[in-house]
Amino acid sequence: MPEISRRAFGGLVGGGAVTAVSAAGAAPAAAAPDERPFQARTAGQPHGRRRPNFLVILGDDLGWADLSSYGAPHIKTPHLDRLARQGVRFTDAYSGSATCSPTRFSLYTGRYPGRTPGGLAEPIANRTQGLDPEHPTLASLLKGAGYATALIGKWHCGWLPDYSPTKSGWDEFFGNHGGVLEYFSKLGQLGDHDLYEGDAEYQDLRYYTEVLTERAVEYVGRDHGDRPWLLNLNFTTPHWPWLAEGDEATGAEIAAKIRAAKSQAEVSRALNHYDGGSVEKYTEMVQSLDAAVGEVLAALRRSGQEENTVVYFASDNGGERWSYLWPLSGEKFVLQEGGIRVPAIVRWPAGIDGRQVSHVPNFSPDWTATFLELGGARPDPAYPLDGRSLAGYLLRGEQPPERDLFWRVRANRALRRGDWKYYQDAAKTDHLYNLAADQREQADLAPDRPELLAELKGAWETIANSLLPYPG
Repeated sequence: MPEISRRAFGGLVGGGAVTAVSAAGAAPAAAAPDERPFQARTAGQPHGRRRPNFLVILGDDLGWADLSSYGAPHIKTPHLDRLARQGVRFTDAYSGSATCSPTRFSLYTGRYPGRTPGGLAEPIANRTQGLDPEHPTLASLLKGAGYATALIGKWHCGWLPDYSPTKSGWDEFFGNHGGVLEYFSKLGQLGDHDLYEGDAEYQDLRYYTEVLTERAVEYVGRDHGDRPWLLNLNFTTPHWPWLAEGDEATGAEIAAKIRAAKSQAEVSRALNHYDGGSVEKYTEMVQSLDAAVGEVLAALRRSGQEENTVVYFASDNGGERWSYLWPLSGEKFVLQEGGIRVPAIVRWPAGIDGRQVSHVPNFSPDWTATFLELGGARPDPAYPLDGRSLAGYLLRGEQPPERDLFWRVRANRALRRGDWKYYQDAAKTDHLYNLAADQREQADLAPDRPELLAELKGAWETIANSLLPYPG
């Protein structure tokens, strides 16, 4: 395995994993030895206290089992494992879609991506598409309720001049507009420089994960006065190109190909880095992400705000190429479990006990609704949420919301109701799976349960008919 960076090494020795797991990866489906099934705290809730801060952290293309606490036998993620020990680890959490920008639309708006024109892009790849600045967002609604707001890292909901986090409710922005960039030069998917502070280009040739971590450490350690805050911290790690700290030479080769490109296809080919990467390099990248999260959490602790800050960590969609996804099938871009089921951890010492595991199905828009409720902000009635708040479940011991989880992409359709999942593949063949017995989606029960298949398919079509059609 290649030599890892000093920061990643620090992450390795910074703490142990939640539990040892076998190569078969069976452990994440059940509670680890030091976890108990989730139960809301019945006393000592933070009623009347200052509203919580929100630190919302996204990894990029991080697979469901890429954390050691979720089953990876070869990746060590002590800081995220510690976060899980201090809060709740969700085994059945999902992204809002199977690619980057639609999921971000769903998290920022609390709605299905197909509610808005920009959310129909899978993913956004040109300057004509983006999140309408008039659309309410988690940031704009919390800002209206008195929160300071910032987004650091990957936006991927449109480019300047029409689209930007600062046009959609975030007071501050430092990061990239597009879906991918070369980690050192900061050349992005349109072939140009893509690192900005606000609306101005910013130059920094250091490894991007390090740059974002430094900014996030400063933000959480800042004196915000009496204002609670929301920080969306969106890493690009471990998204391709496959570069870790110390890989400047490989990064320079990719940057040279981008500069020499004569078409968008050549830019994309350079960034896709199909001739690079390895399991070992991917491991470095995930462990670098873990170490970065550890630095930010340490800064939060030093600031004295840890107790009343809700920390939420997840991936923006399922893993790709080098991810460890066992036992799930599929990966990014498709609606099989491997494309949409993601690691998700929430910690709030003031309101939620640690060392817990939850198997309640949830997806990105649910967390939008949850954060708005916890922050005392009301959704805009003209833009009703598709997510359901989990605050009652997490804080008051209420039953989790009963509803269907819905996904639509051009090639696939999927709907989950309880343990049952309806899935239609790219060949337009319908499938039915019982995820409690078959999370690998191999035992197709469609021929055995035609009535249930028809019921779930009908439910999917009812929701789909309320969304915008795909162009063309």
